Amino acid sequence: MMRNGKIRIGIMGLGQIGRHLYHLALEHGDVEIAAVADVGKPEILHYLLRSDGLDEPCSELRDNYLVNEKFRTRMLQLARPGEVPWDILGVDCVVDATGRYRHRADMEAHVRAGAGRIILASLPAEPIDRVIIPGINEESAVSEDRLISAGSATTNALALLLQSLDKALGVDYASMTTVHAYSSDQSLQDYAHEDFRRSRSAAQNIIPNNNESARWVEFVLPKFSGKLSGYALNVPVQRGSLLDLNCVMRDAKVTIQQVNQAMRAAAGDRPMLIGVTDDPIVSSDVIGCRQSLLFDSQATLKAGKRIVKVLAWYESLGHACRVLDVVRHYSRLDGVGGVK
Repeated sequence: MMRNGKIRIGIMGLGQIGRHLYHLALEHGDVEIAAVADVGKPEILHYLLRSDGLDEPCSELRDNYLVNEKFRTRMLQLARPGEVPWDILGVDCVVDATGRYRHRADMEAHVRAGAGRIILASLPAEPIDRVIIPGINEESAVSEDRLISAGSATTNALALLLQSLDKALGVDYASMTTVHAYSSDQSLQDYAHEDFRRSRSAAQNIIPNNNESARWVEFVLPKFSGKLSGYALNVPVQRGSLLDLNCVMRDAKVTIQQVNQAMRAAAGDRPMLIGVTDDPIVSSDVIGCRQSLLFDSQATLKAGKRIVKVLAWYESLGHACRVLDVVRHYSRLDGVGGVK
């Protein structure tokens, strides 16, 4: 259903990632947001888009359509997969950016409602057709894939950082901690949650949390199966996250200089995905970064003979860019913008 040479995207969930996708679509001529489904009122969603502080063509809400100078978007106040008539709306693919509907049955409900392909902007809760991490395993994608995940921001950063170090210097084992900005599913005040720690205020606490990224990186980089572990600390920061990775290197002679040079080479090979900074940056400095990770060369440390600690920054806008990369990759596979 590609129209005027553009990929027509439907979005479920206009939270932070969903709004990033809308703003990114305004910058490029090859995609348009055809429809948005969200539990929020269209008037509120429009208000939030205009409050993001990004320069963009002026948008207006007209009769449940969000209209700008490039495309118009049907706004639907619907809550669950299966409720949205994606086939009638003429979308080529649907990005589920809710972070909630991660099971196969939820994704299949989108398909039954007329979506040809579903791309999660988060990790799945169980195996699906494909998990694609740009820069890692795009070549595994096939046009027949219907249920796809573009990973998470942490998973993309971890996979690229680990692969880059392993390819250049050799990594035997690794353990990561993500120091992560709080997310919209956390309460700003203490409030009963099914998890004890997540019942505490995100605005006042460092909250230890489980993280699925290590398990899924083992899935996309099978040579590390059984060799990775991961943990998360959610902190009272609105945007900007930090990946702390400890690697057991294959060669005890690896130096800090070699590690930094390896990441500079990786950034040179894939500048859209990896960056390197020599500045003493903090979390707010990474806001607006469109790469999957920004390697912090000043923070590299070596402990003992074989352990190297590295830090890399990342944020949600970079992940939204990767989600669009996955959308475009499948469009190229299809050849005509829609599912064959």
